Amino acid sequence: MALIVHLKTVSELRGRSDRIAKVTFRGQSFYSRVLENCEDVADFDETFRWPVASSIDKNEMLEIQIFNYSKVFSNKLIGTFRMVLQKVAEENRVKVTDTLMDDNNAILKTSLSMEVRYQATDGTMGSWDDGDFLGDEALQEEEKDSQETDGLLPGSRPSTRTPGEKSFRRAGRSVFSAMKLGKTRSHKEEPQKQDEPAVLEMEDLDHLAIRLGDGLDPDSVSLASVTALTSNVSNKRSKPDIKMEPSAGRPMDYQVSITVIEARQLVGLNMDPVVCVEVGDDKKYTSMKESTNCPYYNEYFVFDFHVSPDVMFDKIIKISVIHSKNLLRSGTLVGSFKMDVGTVYSQPEHQFHHKWAILSDPDDISAGLKGYVKCDVAVVGKGDNIKTPHKANETDEDDIEGNLLLPEGVPAERQWARFYVKIYRAEGLPRMNTSLMANVKKAFIGENKDLVDPYVQVFFAGQKGKTSVQKSSYEPLWNEQVVFTDLFPPLCKRMKVQIRDSDKVNDVAIGTHFIDLRKISNDGDKGFLPTLGPAWVNMYGSTRNYTLLDEHQDLNEGLGEGVSFRARLMLGLAVEILDTSNPELTSSTEVQVEQATPVSESCTGRMEEFFLFGAFLEASMIDRKNGDKPITFEVTIGNYGNEVDGISRPQRPRPRKEPGDEEEVDLIQNSSDDEGDEGGDLASVSSTPPMRPQITDRNYFHLPYLERKPCIYIKSWWPDQRRRLYNANIMDHIADKLEEGLNDVQEMIKTEKSYPERRLRGVLEELSCGCHRFLSLSDKDQGHSSRTKLDRERLKSCMRELESMGQQAKSLRAQVKRHTVRDKLRLCQNFLQKLRFLADEPQHSIPDVFIWMMSNNKRIAYARVPSKDLLFSIVEEELGKDCAKVKTLFLKLPGKRGFGSAGWTVQAKLELYLWLGLSKQRKDFLCGLPCGFEEVKAAQGLGLHSFPPISLVYTKKQVFQLRAHMYQARSLFAADSSGLSDPFARVFFINQSQCTEVLNETLCPTWDQMLVFDNLELYGEAHELRDDPPIIVIEIYDQDTMGKADFMGRTFAKPLVKMADEAYCPPRFPPQLEYYQIYRGNATAGDLLAAFELLQIGPSGKADLPPINGPVDMDRGPIMPVPVGIRPVLSKYRVEVLFWGLRDLKRVNLAQVDRPRVDIECAGKGVQSSLIHNYKKNPNFNTLVKWFEVDLPENELLHPPLNIRVVDCRAFGRYTLVGSHAVSSLRRFIYRPPDRSAPNWNTTGEVVVSMEPEVPVKKLETMVKLDATSDAVVKVDVAEEEKEKKKKKKGASDEAEEEEPDESMLDWWSKYFASIDTMKEQLRQHESSGADLEEKEEMDTTEGPKGPMKSKEKSRAAKEEKKKKNQSPGSVQGSEAPEKKKAKIDELKVYPKELESEFDNFEDWLHTFNLLRGKTGDDEDGSTEEERIVGRFKGSLCVYKVPLPEDVAREAGYDPTYGMFQGIPSNDPINVLVRVYVVRATDLHPADINGKADPYIAIKLGKTDIRDKENYISKQLNPIFGKSFDIEASFPMESMLTVAVYDWDLVGTDDLIGETKIDLENRFYSKHRATCGIAQTYSIHGYNIWRDPMKPSQILTRLCKEGKVDGPHFGPHGRVKVANRVFTGPSEIEDENGQKKPTDEHVALSALRHWEDIPRVGCRLVPEHVETRPLLNPDKPGIEQGRLELWVDMFPMDMPAPGTPLDISPRKPKKYELRVIVWNTDEVVLEDDDFFTGEKSSDIFVRGWLKGQQEDKQDTDVHYHSLTGEGNFNWRYLFPFDYLAAEEKIVMSKKESMFSWDETEYKIPARLTLQIWDADHFSADDFLGAIELDLNRFPRGAKTAKQCTMEMATGEVDVPLVSIFKQKRVKGWWPLLARNENDEFELTGKVEAELHLLTAEEAEKNPVGLARNEPDPLEKPNRPDTAFVWFLNPLKSIKYLICTRYKWLIIKIVLALLGLLMLGLFLYSLPGYMVKKLLGA
Repeated sequence: MALIVHLKTVSELRGRSDRIAKVTFRGQSFYSRVLENCEDVADFDETFRWPVASSIDKNEMLEIQIFNYSKVFSNKLIGTFRMVLQKVAEENRVKVTDTLMDDNNAILKTSLSMEVRYQATDGTMGSWDDGDFLGDEALQEEEKDSQETDGLLPGSRPSTRTPGEKSFRRAGRSVFSAMKLGKTRSHKEEPQKQDEPAVLEMEDLDHLAIRLGDGLDPDSVSLASVTALTSNVSNKRSKPDIKMEPSAGRPMDYQVSITVIEARQLVGLNMDPVVCVEVGDDKKYTSMKESTNCPYYNEYFVFDFHVSPDVMFDKIIKISVIHSKNLLRSGTLVGSFKMDVGTVYSQPEHQFHHKWAILSDPDDISAGLKGYVKCDVAVVGKGDNIKTPHKANETDEDDIEGNLLLPEGVPAERQWARFYVKIYRAEGLPRMNTSLMANVKKAFIGENKDLVDPYVQVFFAGQKGKTSVQKSSYEPLWNEQVVFTDLFPPLCKRMKVQIRDSDKVNDVAIGTHFIDLRKISNDGDKGFLPTLGPAWVNMYGSTRNYTLLDEHQDLNEGLGEGVSFRARLMLGLAVEILDTSNPELTSSTEVQVEQATPVSESCTGRMEEFFLFGAFLEASMIDRKNGDKPITFEVTIGNYGNEVDGISRPQRPRPRKEPGDEEEVDLIQNSSDDEGDEGGDLASVSSTPPMRPQITDRNYFHLPYLERKPCIYIKSWWPDQRRRLYNANIMDHIADKLEEGLNDVQEMIKTEKSYPERRLRGVLEELSCGCHRFLSLSDKDQGHSSRTKLDRERLKSCMRELESMGQQAKSLRAQVKRHTVRDKLRLCQNFLQKLRFLADEPQHSIPDVFIWMMSNNKRIAYARVPSKDLLFSIVEEELGKDCAKVKTLFLKLPGKRGFGSAGWTVQAKLELYLWLGLSKQRKDFLCGLPCGFEEVKAAQGLGLHSFPPISLVYTKKQVFQLRAHMYQARSLFAADSSGLSDPFARVFFINQSQCTEVLNETLCPTWDQMLVFDNLELYGEAHELRDDPPIIVIEIYDQDTMGKADFMGRTFAKPLVKMADEAYCPPRFPPQLEYYQIYRGNATAGDLLAAFELLQIGPSGKADLPPINGPVDMDRGPIMPVPVGIRPVLSKYRVEVLFWGLRDLKRVNLAQVDRPRVDIECAGKGVQSSLIHNYKKNPNFNTLVKWFEVDLPENELLHPPLNIRVVDCRAFGRYTLVGSHAVSSLRRFIYRPPDRSAPNWNTTGEVVVSMEPEVPVKKLETMVKLDATSDAVVKVDVAEEEKEKKKKKKGASDEAEEEEPDESMLDWWSKYFASIDTMKEQLRQHESSGADLEEKEEMDTTEGPKGPMKSKEKSRAAKEEKKKKNQSPGSVQGSEAPEKKKAKIDELKVYPKELESEFDNFEDWLHTFNLLRGKTGDDEDGSTEEERIVGRFKGSLCVYKVPLPEDVAREAGYDPTYGMFQGIPSNDPINVLVRVYVVRATDLHPADINGKADPYIAIKLGKTDIRDKENYISKQLNPIFGKSFDIEASFPMESMLTVAVYDWDLVGTDDLIGETKIDLENRFYSKHRATCGIAQTYSIHGYNIWRDPMKPSQILTRLCKEGKVDGPHFGPHGRVKVANRVFTGPSEIEDENGQKKPTDEHVALSALRHWEDIPRVGCRLVPEHVETRPLLNPDKPGIEQGRLELWVDMFPMDMPAPGTPLDISPRKPKKYELRVIVWNTDEVVLEDDDFFTGEKSSDIFVRGWLKGQQEDKQDTDVHYHSLTGEGNFNWRYLFPFDYLAAEEKIVMSKKESMFSWDETEYKIPARLTLQIWDADHFSADDFLGAIELDLNRFPRGAKTAKQCTMEMATGEVDVPLVSIFKQKRVKGWWPLLARNENDEFELTGKVEAELHLLTAEEAEKNPVGLARNEPDPLEKPNRPDTAFVWFLNPLKSIKYLICTRYKWLIIKIVLALLGLLMLGLFLYSLPGYMVKKLLGA
């Protein structure tokens, strides 16, 4: 069924324009081709067809719209034609001529003529012309039937049209865009017959033109989206991939640094915890802390690795806490935490900073959390720079829950889950005949079993589990599941599944597959748990032929790109969240292996026969090493087609079709395939016949295929899971389009084309359309029985994602404005990443296709093509991007051999056509081939047409001439040791190649050469070649006198094609020069500027071609230059060069450089500097400015690079090249005259800037509004100001008392710490307000057309930024003071980076060019650019068109000898005092075995080398140096300052930890005045004393004089006027004695702090600051080894000498004494049972300590036998300690071990620990409970024991917090806690204590005794008599027992005994007495 519309003409159009038609049916639109320049009649003559899957309804509409086409703007609608298809449905064929309507439904004159046909379901069709069936025998029968009906229609005789007369218009891109446009289809019968005839008729009826390759008019096939700017959309060729080298699998340097700060809430009683940090297999331990549940460590560990990224990111970081580990015992695990390195690396800045890791016990999953460890984790790769958040005193109370060590989006409460990895079976395993015994066995016994014993091993989260081994089986069946238990969501991204071969000697991996958990789960609110399969996954690895030592074994381990199919494994994965409260649960996390329920064969999809076809159109660029033997190419898919070591037939029987099915299929296929199928003689042909290569040129060979192109075809059987691939393809298509569009936009922004925002809007429009299209297409085949849960869930989540993406794209489109383009571009990049992520299908179906080049039956090189890219679908969007296209493939070497330079040389270049699809859909497998061929079949006989051809013979060939216009290249790779290259380019096209000339010693060759390739024979139809010419490969080589040329890079280009019948005229010709990016491996290696045109040679020969002008200059020999229309238009420019000097020149060939000279060259012209006569004495030039004139292109983007070369003039006129530098872009040096009309030139009127030291908030606003560009005069209300001042004078004295801290207490460190707090606060605000990247970028790009505004914009942008960053601390103070009530301390600016990066490298007028020499290293040789630097040239350039505007020369004081470089200082040597202040270092890389370092500072400047070795700081990674060093230096000889940190060693040499280099000269001469930072306020005494020998007023006067600015005019009341700005400020200053004196310095300072506002000369002046510089170690290039905070002051010696250096020596800790009196305890839990009476009691004592490891622990005496939990002590502890108030830490020094050389200083938080214990005499004491009080903030004690509750300590109630340092004396009751069996806190006692803090001096005056001793003894406690020990005091004990406790009991017992005695006596004497009585004796 199909609807066919033939659009003939549109007439009576108005005007002249390009026209395009859009035809829409059922929501599917097609565009016609664009008719260029047509006037009143548009003759479209195109046919569109829609295959339909349900019959047409009478009410359906067809719509045709005609537009005026525009490349840039959106198309303009002319009119619309709508037609109801009722008549068509009835009659099946209708011809229409009718008028169009406009938007308002008014009728236009324009009319349209067309024909509509409909071929219905029942086979009835309208009359078909014979032209529709171009003589296909198979269809003759049907044609006869139809002719009976045709005979009734007049004029339709058979064969009236000649074949090909009518160009059949295929909708969309070639044939495949036939959409399944079914409106309604029943889902019921779908699973049984998936490809029902309703879909297939497309292929039957479309054999037409395609079978014999007859022509589709390619021009009509370009369905380029109308918004796209790209010209010819390729139809028959897919884009080649330019990056060659496999980047995976390459080892790189990584460093994992982990700081363990502290642990809290560890579960357990009285533990001695150690933290163990493991990364991969490396373990490191912290020291042990005794008897504490919250140990403080602050220890830093570094792990270095050199492995490939894949291996690195799968390593597990495990942090575990171990209890009481010592030499003899390994300790018990408290809890552990693990995550993989990849999770850390994917964090912002690749790190977690100060986060809490939650510990859990893997052996007891029902237990809950076991504590927290606070740590920093960072992972640094080479070249990553980590911004360490600034470490300052951490006063903020740690909110543990808010700072957990978890990535964004992972819940804090993670649950335990079971991960079931189900392993079902595997197939297609390779032979692994490893054991030699097997051969012996075979020889003796003759039995030959399968020699592979596979098992599967699964690695996950640091654990591994394995299945059983299946002996001797290529198709093992396991049906087992490996069960992991881990927290969910896991912090490990990948699971590794590996099939291994079990072997006696060593097990080897057969193949590896990684399951990325992010791809098989979704954490959104509608997400799903990880699930997979049951599905097959394909494994790739090394080639299958087994050798004993497989060089590619790594590939089987999953490293690098597999080069061959290894096996398929069927697996499944499920996750079950555990309910840990369930008692039956096994609580261990050991890996278990169990049986799994087997699944049915068909669960992975019905087996279908797939057909892969390939045609080799060209094989060229075959490496000459392989040129001598015949070559054959082999194509494999899975094991099919692998003849050397695979299997050609499926092992499983091919599934039979159900009988009914077969007939139906056969009917559809016209019984064509029948014989072939059943006879089974359609065997695969998987390799091309061998052929001997022919020579192309010195390096490459080619195979002479000429017109006979070999083909291959393979039948294979796979489960039918095409839907997965289709959905991935649709997303890939969207992503490709998006990527192309975004690249376009970037290119437009880069080349400053107009309207990039329009293109971006178009791209977003396309994206949202694509997303909606996905929603309509992807939801098919829902009832498919083999869809796994993952398929369904993924589809849902992809649909959700794409739907939201489509909506976001729509809304974004509306927001795209000129100035937001960059911002939105960034968001679009996120879309792209997301699409690529979604498109990656985790459940494989068809394996990838490999193409191997074989020579001599050895595999040489390969290419791998994903099968989804080749998969056929009749829906265009689902079609693989390379299906039925000619793809250019570059074959590469397998495995490690492809690394490095070996991987860059092309092994072979193939032009290969591939098609993969179901066998039953294979009718059209040839349709995308270039037309004009005949098929050659393998066999003769019946049913021939169904056999695929074994080769194609092209009958049509066209002759072309290629002209390659090679203009120039830039920024090439340095291939020679001189640091330059001798480049030439080699251009390959088909099987010809030519070279440009070699240009010696340059990295930026301008060849200006045209290469002409004659008699190029291309096969196929002429018009196809016009749109799809083959690609041109351009390789750039370095010519060497010896040996072969070195490869320097490669790029591709597509020529512009001119057919013989086209005119050589604009707009297409002559072609424009374009930049092509050159790649070397994966790295870019320069650009090529060239143009290529391919001209068809018509019947009249070359006479028709545009003439070639012969060689112009005879010197170049027969070299033809690029013709005039193509080469750029030139104008005359003048280049002025400022020669300042040369620095740091290294030796050349062991000789020192003595007399250097600089040569500047640009576009063939140049200038030489004067000679430096003695480089050692003065490396500066004596002639500063020289110039030369040169012709440069008008288009700035085409400017050639400028080369700077330094040569050394040796004796006898010899020159040696020292080094060179290429300035690739001159744009930043182009002079743009300032715009006089710009408002900041407006010097009339005054702008007042008020600058009070404590600006009230109100006034701040006026300051902010001020803008460098405002013409307005901003006046501040003076009255208000006066009031303000009066208020000040009045309030100053009393306010100051409350606010200001005592001057004498403040030192430089107060200022520093206050500044750090401000910086952190700003960073926080900065993050919350969203970074101002936008402004920054705008600032960087304000050059170009807005050139004149540059300086103005920059200063404004800088100012805005400043406002944002609150960089004018004056105002900050003002604005924050009211809110924060922060003490008013003057601050400085702490830069978290180098000063250079803040001030543009101080290159405001003096630029530094690095001179390079030596080859550019390849990424891996580790030779970074740093190592190639042989020196630096300092100078500058200025480029401008001549003649220059007059007014420049007229400026006052213009000195013509300096040209554009006016007002630069002299470059004579100058002596300078350099003062370096080193504050501290952070995060140093440990240098000693103990994980610490002993750092000291070393400073080197010129000949001065200071090593501060005796002041090393023992065992510190964050040392505070606080030192200043004075060095006298003379610029320019000594201008590079090196500050290094070394590690002191007792024996051996000291190791360098890291160093930083500072170029002092640029700072010294910079206009930013970086000699001495400008402080925030001016004061003449105290901690903030002015450091500069020049006062602010002198500096201001000097700046005005140098900048020729009017001023400064000081006025009364603290005003100063500079140019048109007026600054105000305080006018008095206090001296030390508090006397006030008038001064102008404050206002002068306020002018300096706002110097950037001064018109014309203004720029930011460097404030008083501390900069943070990374320390680097040359042995570990690119990886930061720590950071150093410092600043540098410089004072010229000819000026007044500066004062003494500031004292920044580290604060000495203050000595304190803490006196703790333990009065009483109460409610202590009773532990012991009484020996005699079994009563509960406790023998209580209290233990306390202050410093870390209980060194100073003190115990009270024991209160024995407390029966109520009450204890009385009256006991005093004394704790002397040293305390640093600024950091709130106690400082203690002690030796780490008995072997330590010296004491180590530790800083620990000030925490007092009190514990209660139960004393035992024979066993260890029992711990009862504890409390830890942070002396800076602890809960105030309760007044009575009753009010004292457990919540006080746990923080659940708000208790006022007190600091002992403020309160000095505190008394109260505090609760003591311990954890019970369930890990919950319980109250175990209360203690009444008194804390009293004294300074050491006070303590000395007022001494007290320890315990209850003199002086000031405490009275003895009033203890009850029971408090004693019985065996020490037996008598007392007896007395106590008798007298007190058991008195009554004893009396009772005595009485009872007496009674008994009497009774006994009575009974005893009774008989005798009675006898007496009776006998009467």
